[in-house]
Amino acid sequence: MKVIVTGSLGNISKPLTQELVKNGHQVTVISSKAERHKDIEALGAKAAIGTMEDAGFLSATFKGADVVYVMESLAPDAFFDPNVDVIAAITEIGKNYKQAIEQSGVKRVVHLSSIGADKGVGLLRFHYNVENILTELPEEVFIKFVRPVGFYTYMYTFIQTIKSQGAIVGNYRGDEKEPWVSPLDIAAVIAEEIEKPFNGKEIRYIASDEVSPNEIAEILGEAIGNSDLKWLEISDEQFLNGLLESGMNPQTAQGFVEMNAARRGGRLYEDYFRHRPILGKVKLKNFAKDFAVAYNQQ
Repeated sequence: MKVIVTGSLGNISKPLTQELVKNGHQVTVISSKAERHKDIEALGAKAAIGTMEDAGFLSATFKGADVVYVMESLAPDAFFDPNVDVIAAITEIGKNYKQAIEQSGVKRVVHLSSIGADKGVGLLRFHYNVENILTELPEEVFIKFVRPVGFYTYMYTFIQTIKSQGAIVGNYRGDEKEPWVSPLDIAAVIAEEIEKPFNGKEIRYIASDEVSPNEIAEILGEAIGNSDLKWLEISDEQFLNGLLESGMNPQTAQGFVEMNAARRGGRLYEDYFRHRPILGKVKLKNFAKDFAVAYNQQ
């Protein structure tokens, strides 16, 4: 099959491309960075250099594809840019994808969404918006919305407070288990879904492990040689102030606070537990080894 992969060579798109090429598919990878061209070709894929903000480029690239995998992203510093409305910017990318899918005639789409897309709580509002935009596509366009939970890679942000305050700090805590996921398991599920039949508009959650905040502190603490590491809960106001002091865009910071607040009592996970997936291969203890390497390098 001819498959289009967005997301350049990121944590999901690179292993996804490798798997698709290994399975004999003709893969085109979209990247905004011309310098990625050689790296993409080295994987056995074709490079298409352009941006998610360019609906015309997307339409031309999607034309003739059997399946397109679409995801939204912004520049790494967008969350800290006071002039960027993150929710509006990503919602606009969703509109570009809708236009490109319509104009190119593609009938099968896999969309990277997220936990929380059913409610649109806080910063997750853009996932809610984009799912609804793509759902407006005609019935003959089949879409698989894959909803991963929190990425293990987010835990790298814990390093700063572990080093400065001796604890993982957040506006929730406790022994209640919540799901986390490895990008490698996400890529594996997307590759699997591309191969399987499509039927209407479908939703699939993706998770690798279910652990509580206290268990996370224990596992990461053991990995870095700090058996006393704790998860410290602070108020929503304190958490917000910390994000603002780090330079985060106020709207984005408020979105993070609201998203994490929905984790208290499991409100964020209600739909996930109604459609609980089989967990993936990469457990938190596996990721903890990578975390320890990053911790010791900073």
